Amino acid sequence: MAVFEKTTPSKLFNVIPMINDGGMTMLGRLTHATIWVHDQDEALDFYTKVLGMEVREDVTIAEMGDYRWLTVGPTSQPDVSFILTVPGPPVIDGELAKRLQDFIAQGVIGNYHFATDDCRAAFLDLKKRGVEFIMEPTEMPYGIDAQFHDPSGNKLRFTQSK
Repeated sequence: MAVFEKTTPSKLFNVIPMINDGGMTMLGRLTHATIWVHDQDEALDFYTKVLGMEVREDVTIAEMGDYRWLTVGPTSQPDVSFILTVPGPPVIDGELAKRLQDFIAQGVIGNYHFATDDCRAAFLDLKKRGVEFIMEPTEMPYGIDAQFHDPSGNKLRFTQSK
């Protein structure tokens, strides 16, 4: 059984009041983003052993049909986590899950951008770790950019800003 502690938003992050036509909305910093994957264990190995992220949470939630809540994140950003989840029950069922898996494999769903101080050095390091690039470091108007896929097909980029 998973137990979640309820805390006040101000203890979790700085709350930023935003005004909209309906009144006041309390939004803070982005804390989680979903990365759809075909296999959570394969994704976990890739994101931790190859990219160097850390495991944040790995919990099985019995109340949700043994759903695995698996999050990882960059060690330099302890307040940002990626949810590595498989399209399927209890989140998505049937034909929609199959279609989403197909889109993931084609690399049209996820596109995540990371910053680096040295794009060429990061490229060489990741290449040594077996990462296959679809775009080697390339000079762009905004900096030096490189791109690769994770094992599920999600596009990942890293950029050295000018």
